[in-house]
Amino acid sequence: MTWSCLAEAAQGVLCTADPRAKVAESQAIARAWQSGGLGAIGSAHPPVRPSRPARPRLRPAKAMPRRRKGIGRANRIALLHALAHIELNAIDLAWDLIARFTGQGFPQAFYDDWVRVAADEARHFALLSARLGDFGSAYGALPAHDGLWEAACRTAHDPLARLAVVPLVLEARGLDVTPGMIARMQRAGDARSAEILGVIYRDEIGHVAAGQRWFVELCARRGLAPQPTYQSLVRAHFPGALKAPFNSEARAAAGLMPSYYEALAR
Repeated sequence: MTWSCLAEAAQGVLCTADPRAKVAESQAIARAWQSGGLGAIGSAHPPVRPSRPARPRLRPAKAMPRRRKGIGRANRIALLHALAHIELNAIDLAWDLIARFTGQGFPQAFYDDWVRVAADEARHFALLSARLGDFGSAYGALPAHDGLWEAACRTAHDPLARLAVVPLVLEARGLDVTPGMIARMQRAGDARSAEILGVIYRDEIGHVAAGQRWFVELCARRGLAPQPTYQSLVRAHFPGALKAPFNSEARAAAGLMPSYYEALAR
């Protein structure tokens, strides 16, 4: 695969429907960028929505069946499938951030971070997809919802809003709930699934940290105070309140302090 610039490559991932091809392309772009083989950032015209496979069938979030929290095989498959869907969306969210917000004067370090995040998300999806295969299932076997991309659409106008909502709300929520999911897998004797979730958890701390770092940087460029700006953007672009309890230790490790989010909790 050859690309004229990073933004064009990112747009190509967004226009790729097949999940395996999306993963492979993401990893190839990351290698090219990190090795210096893809030097220019360039510009692109990302689609409003990324291409998606025919399955899973997407439903409104409110129409999704409530996931049971037991440790039986079917419940673990449902959980792994939901997480795989999140990670597939996360691949596109990282590339969309690159493709959509070129021309903003960001330094190369900004693109370095989000290329790394995209490659991580691709690896996460591959791990979860393979684990579903171990259970005789596959990504697409169950329905899924489109809530993550709805958040992307609500923040497509402004990188500051995108950073506030995607890494600093949605990915930060992953830090809150993943330790409990790991414990469920361990109670089930499912060491491999617990190991995969542990990998994702550790990487996501770095993703939230990248979001926080660039949120603060962009606030400084605009002469804005980060904490009230974060709260204002979340109230404007994220429906509902944030869900407690929070994993304050992991959030703090990412630089996201309670003074940002506690005022937004139910």
